[in-house]
Amino acid sequence: MVKALAPVVGTFKVGLELFIKSGPEIIRRIQMHAPGCNIFLDLKLHDIPATVNRAMRQVAALGIDMATVHCGESESMLAAAVEGAGKAVKVLGVTVLTSVGTEDLLRAGYDQTLATDLPELVLKKALMADTSGCAGVICSPLEVGIIKKYLGQGFLAVTPGVRPQQKDAPPDDQVRVSTPDGAIKNGSDYLVIGRPIREATNPLAAAKAILAEIEKAL
Repeated sequence: MVKALAPVVGTFKVGLELFIKSGPEIIRRIQMHAPGCNIFLDLKLHDIPATVNRAMRQVAALGIDMATVHCGESESMLAAAVEGAGKAVKVLGVTVLTSVGTEDLLRAGYDQTLATDLPELVLKKALMADTSGCAGVICSPLEVGIIKKYLGQGFLAVTPGVRPQQKDAPPDDQVRVSTPDGAIKNGSDYLVIGRPIREATNPLAAAKAILAEIEKAL
């Protein structure tokens, strides 16, 4: 998959499932077979600051480009992640997962005002990430506009929940989604697109079609 997609994919994301299965070896294999591509390690760290700091030091030693940590409950955890990463890795704060909606937040005990105004909740978490020194955040494409408005163009917005328009597309667990065209027009800096490419009959053709849509939007 890496060899086939390297000519058209700028960054490969290694998520939790793959990293648990293959460990750091998968990072080395991507670096070997796609030397011109970046690597995004999406483990969504969430622990006490000291543990997150030490974990991020190990992440930085892998020679990757971006890594994630949940915005969570405290700026100190985010700051610890940034310190552990040093200057080698861009730390991205995970705001609100794209599978989460208002009802989920209400059941989790969030204030009704924030639970029903997800852009405002995402912005609050993004402000925490910015104050802590993060390079940007993970958010849905629907919230990029408010983040860019208040935090500027230099603060990265990395957006999962990107789905090309497809007839008879199978349902999945993403609820706050956009097309590649919509995400680019909203101001997304990086589009995270997994299943539409990975599970396609022809992943390379699927990636090229998405790239064409991105280029048209740009």
